Amino acid sequence: MNKVYSVAIDGPAGAGKSTMARRAAAELNFVYVDTGAIYRTIAYAVLNNGILPEETDKIDALLPQLKVKLSWKDGVQHMYLNGADVSKKIRLPEVSSMASKVSALPSVRAFLLDTQRNVAKTNSVIMDGRDIGTVVLPDADVKIYLSASAEVRAKRRFLELQEQGRSDSYEDVLKDMIERDYRDMHRQVAPLKQADDAVLLDTSDLSLEDSVAALLHIIRERIDL
Repeated sequence: MNKVYSVAIDGPAGAGKSTMARRAAAELNFVYVDTGAIYRTIAYAVLNNGILPEETDKIDALLPQLKVKLSWKDGVQHMYLNGADVSKKIRLPEVSSMASKVSALPSVRAFLLDTQRNVAKTNSVIMDGRDIGTVVLPDADVKIYLSASAEVRAKRRFLELQEQGRSDSYEDVLKDMIERDYRDMHRQVAPLKQADDAVLLDTSDLSLEDSVAALLHIIRERIDL
């Protein structure tokens, strides 16, 4: 079997991890693993079973009944739950809200750990999230901590919301961003932090194109492709 490589990208919300990871994966012919979609799949199952996020005992009892599988078609990740393709259903707003809650549960994170690791055993991957380099892929070939100032990340998010027709104020978006950073960095399970051997890439003053170029440069410096 050809050697496979793993790239772990961590960082706060709004840093552009998913966008940049997808671009880099396409450039390198790696598989991009959307870890958020994996947690959304569990959230979808929880909702479908009428379970509330605070009913952790019921969620724990549900997990052994779930079979979560990933596959890729034309470079697009598809999520399967007990054999059914739920890729579109997990993008509903109510699933997003539930995903943010269930992803903080230790049982859910432990349940999905092997699912994420197994993908990296058989594919060259770029995986992004909050704890990829510290917990999920601690032996990744390349670890990158992607960040930007809260103000820059809030501005990016504010512009996205405007394009969606939303009327959120920049001040509210910034406040939410700062609060989310605090929650992510202080949560009990797998808090967001830069791995000791991760390269810091701050994109505060970089365009998207320059950010992707910098990301690819870091990866290629450390992997002989």
